[in-house]
Amino acid sequence: MTQKHQVILDCDTGTDDAVAIMLAALHPKVDLVGVTTVFGNAPLSATTINTLSVLDLIGRPEIPVHAGISRPLVRKAMPSERFFKTDSVADPHGTYLDIPRTSREPASTKAVDYLIETYRSATQPITLMPVGPLTNIAAAVALEPRFAEWVPQLIIMGGGHEVPNMTASAEFNIWADPDAAASVFEAGFRNVLLVPLDATHKALVTDKQCAALGALGTPAGKATETFVTRRINSYEAMQKMDIPNSAPVHDALCVAALVEPDIVTTKRCHVAVETAGALTLGRTVVDTHQRSRLEPNADVALDANADRFVAMLLEVFGQR
Repeated sequence: MTQKHQVILDCDTGTDDAVAIMLAALHPKVDLVGVTTVFGNAPLSATTINTLSVLDLIGRPEIPVHAGISRPLVRKAMPSERFFKTDSVADPHGTYLDIPRTSREPASTKAVDYLIETYRSATQPITLMPVGPLTNIAAAVALEPRFAEWVPQLIIMGGGHEVPNMTASAEFNIWADPDAAASVFEAGFRNVLLVPLDATHKALVTDKQCAALGALGTPAGKATETFVTRRINSYEAMQKMDIPNSAPVHDALCVAALVEPDIVTTKRCHVAVETAGALTLGRTVVDTHQRSRLEPNADVALDANADRFVAMLLEVFGQR
């Protein structure tokens, strides 16, 4: 029997994080060891409740959830205030997900300690998959200099080479805490896969595919239809996609790429994060042509196979 991929997800659970959690928790080739939460799509209290609620929904409450950091590592606040709303078009994530809300508490409120101790004592490889702001990961690096050495694989959802979404230069996860992101890319993690918007916008999920997911009749299938439909409505209102009535499900593509690495097409590049420029704050500078002469520090996904991604969602979420 093939050994499962052990994974810890670090997330700021909104709609796409929720799909990623369900895919990791239900995929037969993945062992979701734990989940850590961070501020981002919503305040930390809400991202933690959302995470617990998703695990409850799919019958996986035994997976531990550890709440993490509630604000950027260095800055007093995010670069610009983000207001969390419940209107699904004004805010594609909302503060809370449209599923029954848990009454459970997280296993701890010390996510960074959990990460450090888990990797310190790990006897098998555990992929670390941050799909929100990189604050928890940067804090672990700062507190334990060996942390980057202990992590065998880091899969990051964030950034954009040609495709931003928060400003003309930056993607939200990196923009939310650019200092943390910069320190992570400088930390010396030996095996980094960056899945930016360039790839996730090539793996769009359409409204018809949403309906097919909902028709599976499983909790995960029906929830994914709800979440992705919400995303489609938002993108239709604010940012047209190349395919009408479709939306990216950014974070879930990271899980898919772990299980099937060639579901994304990558290029080895040096990645740095802009932490100072007024117009470029939070930009991931992906050196696709090696103009900096700096050693590449990440495999960067620049394309993705949408058909295989959706097929995986249908297969995994159809299981009963």
